[in-house]
Amino acid sequence: MGRRSVATAMDPLLALAVIVGLVVVATLVGLLWRARNGRVRDASGVATLQQTGLKSSLEDDAQFGSDATIVQFSTEFCGPCRIAERVLSGVAAQRDGIAYLDVDLTTRPQLATEFGVLQTPTILLVDAAGGIRSRIVGVPKAHEVTARLDEITKENHVVVG
Repeated sequence: MGRRSVATAMDPLLALAVIVGLVVVATLVGLLWRARNGRVRDASGVATLQQTGLKSSLEDDAQFGSDATIVQFSTEFCGPCRIAERVLSGVAAQRDGIAYLDVDLTTRPQLATEFGVLQTPTILLVDAAGGIRSRIVGVPKAHEVTARLDEITKENHVVVG
């Protein structure tokens, strides 16, 4: 009978340890997601807009910037996409030569596969030549987007002598 009471007393402790472990793991995953969400990252190895055909398919619908274009992939019912739209259209409006383009994946689902979009909003910062220079997943911070656009447009205007 003594063994039974010891085993019964350990069950709540084991359950508590499992619960605490799950909370710790969930917290770490959440902090990692939050740290990566909205960050501007280089987009190495990604095709240009011309190679994918996005630019030619949108030329009638969209105006690309002379220095850079912010391309946002969103969906119809995406709440964070509306916030990103306000941030990004505001950044584009403050700068000459920068255009903002919202691509609705609801009407063009093939582009999600083509550009590896797993979450909306996904944002691409594209240089004047159509090269995809940066990728952002989630709602970006305006100052980070502006800083990266400064780098892209500065590189566009470097004169090789």
